[in-house]
Parts: sequence; C-alpha cells; structure tokens
Amino acid sequence: QVQLVESGGELVQAGDSLRLSCAASARTFSSFRMGWFRQTPGKEREFVASISWSLGNTYYASSVKGRFTISRDNAKNTVYLQMNGLKPEDTAVYYCAAGRFDSGSYSDPNNYNYWGQGTQVTVSS
Repeated sequence: QVQLVESGGELVQAGDSLRLSCAASARTFSSFRMGWFRQTPGKEREFVASISWSLGNTYYASSVKGRFTISRDNAKNTVYLQMNGLKPEDTAVYYCAAGRFDSGSYSDPNNYNYWGQGTQVTVSS
C-alpha cells in the first residue's frame, strides 16, 4: 500500500509563493507517476501537474504553466509543487496522487490509485 501526506498549504497574499510537499511511502518499489490536483467546493477535481517517477517528464495544466513547477526528490520519496505568482483563483485544497503504472492520460484522476488527505491553499487579494 502507498500512503501520501501533503504539507505546506497556508494563507498567502496574491503574488506570493508556496512550496507544497508530498511525502510518499510504498510497500514495494515500482515505477509510478505522481500528480497534483486541486478542488474547490462545488467544482470538479482539477488537474494541476504531474511527473514521471522514473524519467522526470513533467506536465502542467495551462492555467498554471509558467508559474508552478513539479519536482521530486527520490532519496526522500517526496514530490514538490513550487507555486509562484499565486492568484486568488488558485485557492483550493491541493491533493497529491500516485499512479501505479505511469501510463495513460496524465490529467485523468482515474489513472491515479492513491491520494493524500489534501492541504489547503488560500490566496487573498
């Protein structure tokens, strides 16, 4: 089983930066993709960014491209989401997710098998 724990969310002002962390654990070693999604009450879960665990290829939603950066530290089993130039519309609960096979559509939540509890990011204007 895989456990994911997000941290780093907090209240910030527009234009500020935050770095979210996702600490992962797994019973067995395997290649899998990691992703970040976000959700606001009343809206569907939204893809933010993803990264291939073995190759490090990254993908971003158009709304965050150029502002957010996803990265990983294999030694720490941790995935990060660096968020710069935050906007009020970035306010959401951010979820870390892991996909077992690193295949299929990177933006589809159904391709991720494990989810963290979420961390709240609030951006004030």
